[in-house]
Amino acid sequence: MTGRRRASAEKSRPSVFWPAAALVVPAVGWFAKIEIEGGEHLPLDGSYVLAPNHYSEFDPLILAVATWRLGRAPRFMAKESLFRVPVLGWLLRATGMVPVARASTAAAAKQTLAQSTALVADRRGVIVYPEGSLTRDPDMWPMRGKTGAVRLALAASTPIPVIPVATWGVQEILPRYGKLRFWPPRRRVKMLLGPPVDLSAFAGTSPATLTAATDAVMRDVSILLGRLRDETPPAERWNPSQHGQTETGRLDS
Repeated sequence: MTGRRRASAEKSRPSVFWPAAALVVPAVGWFAKIEIEGGEHLPLDGSYVLAPNHYSEFDPLILAVATWRLGRAPRFMAKESLFRVPVLGWLLRATGMVPVARASTAAAAKQTLAQSTALVADRRGVIVYPEGSLTRDPDMWPMRGKTGAVRLALAASTPIPVIPVATWGVQEILPRYGKLRFWPPRRRVKMLLGPPVDLSAFAGTSPATLTAATDAVMRDVSILLGRLRDETPPAERWNPSQHGQTETGRLDS
């Protein structure tokens, strides 16, 4: 269990996160008792990309509360179209959420570079689901990853650390594509963060490089999840395209 850490400057300064946390933290606390291990791997200062597994529509709230507890302000990648929604768009911009590129390859690369540069300059972190959507794996292991997380990390002049993280237990609160369970309260949710993924062997942003780097991230996330579940992850990750499934609701590409 990770002990209490000092708050970072971004958490201790008054911001829109304060009223949001006052509402969200107690609400999530009704549903989940979050147990965190490896919190020392999340830096208290500077940029980072946090890469979690994704198997419940509720787990973003778990990630947000846990990140806040560890002293950082939780920021996610969000669909670019959401930034154009009245009120919601303002809230996303006010909290520093990062829009997902949906344009041509050249435009997307330019946007990713700008986002990466801004993360480093502002010393902010972002949570990016490498799978892009809820896992389709029948046993809820991480499936094949998309390149958004590593593309963002490697676009910086000095690569941004990618920190793998796994959670388990959220499916007891909101099963994948199921209904929210209000009772019993404070179900146990375990979270395990690992050290930054070693991306030193991946220079550049060619498709092959990004795919290989993403595989390295997904391998570390799967290993962490295996430790939480006390099981061995499958040797090969689920690939929706090989099982006649489409990947809707994705968060990156």
